[in-house]
Amino acid sequence: MPLDIAARRDDLHTDRVPPCGPSAQNAGRSSDSPADRASREPSEANAGADANAAAAQTLPQLKTYGADAKRSILQFIFTLTPFVALLALMGAVSQTMYWLTLLLAVPAAGLLVRLFIVQHDCGHGSYFKSRAANDALGRLISVLTLTPYDHWRRSHAYHHAASGNLDRRGQGDVVTMTVDEYKALTPLGRLGYRLYRNPLIMILIGAPLNFVIFQRMPLGRGFRDRASRRSIMGLNLAILLVFGAPMLFFGVLPVLAVYLPVMVIAAWIGGWLFYVQHQFEGAYWKREDDWDFRKASLEGSSYLELPAVLQWFTGNIGLHHIHHLCSRVPNYRLQACVDAFPELNRAAKRITIRDSLKCSRLALWDEAEGRMVSFQEARGGVS
Repeated sequence: MPLDIAARRDDLHTDRVPPCGPSAQNAGRSSDSPADRASREPSEANAGADANAAAAQTLPQLKTYGADAKRSILQFIFTLTPFVALLALMGAVSQTMYWLTLLLAVPAAGLLVRLFIVQHDCGHGSYFKSRAANDALGRLISVLTLTPYDHWRRSHAYHHAASGNLDRRGQGDVVTMTVDEYKALTPLGRLGYRLYRNPLIMILIGAPLNFVIFQRMPLGRGFRDRASRRSIMGLNLAILLVFGAPMLFFGVLPVLAVYLPVMVIAAWIGGWLFYVQHQFEGAYWKREDDWDFRKASLEGSSYLELPAVLQWFTGNIGLHHIHHLCSRVPNYRLQACVDAFPELNRAAKRITIRDSLKCSRLALWDEAEGRMVSFQEARGGVS
């Protein structure tokens, strides 16, 4: 249910996002000393320091946390290898102990999410310094994630360029209406939006359908854009070849019985992550004239605090405020940035797993109040 907000093709190649390229000589290291960083930290009286100022101070340093080819390759190998091993084990026991297959689907789904994060980094050009290497690996992984690499990369670039901008919604994001827009809808339109925003429909049903079914079809912009159509249909052909071979050998149902549970669980995890990254009460939404990229990155992207094992499986993507501020930082260096620049963490919205569950009731942006509200609050005349 996308809003009717047109996005120009040129917006995908935005020049509004500050460049954040890695430094080959200083990759992964900050050029300032611990004492320098301490001097930048705001005092308790200034704990609510302006996000824009914090971003402006640290962005030059973030640019030095770039890709390390050896580390990228090792991360990919040590994620893909156990993933393939788990699939093989799941297939081996599926005929006699299918309960074990379903049980193993949980860690396998976690590894698939981690592989998606690698593909995601490739799309940002942050996993390797070579664009050709990023594109090659991203397209390879896309066969496993069922996500068309080039089409998704373009859509996701728009998301980064327009996140938190009320006048540029509608592509690569969770559809979010304002209270006034919702009230202006017909009863049928309101029902449709309420169904879309229902977490059971959006996450449990919608996320798997999106990855397995909808991404197979060039819809909307994907239909109008030749490169996107080529990306989608090319991946469909690759999926047919890669999954068709074992289906011919083992049968269609046995292959689906192994891979589909993994894909569904991974879609649930990914859908939940994407939702809580920008949908929380103190999120950032502004009209075009007042929108600011740095503030949108820090104030409009959550700092999701996860247990270490979950942070590993999700490739540190919960540290989303750092990622949006400088998307050229690869996933395995996001935690180092969090540790090095605490002033950025103070500007971001910290969210725990428990907090994220509470966010599911939020569905509308109240422009007057400057916060996300529930349907119940909107009915009560919050605006």
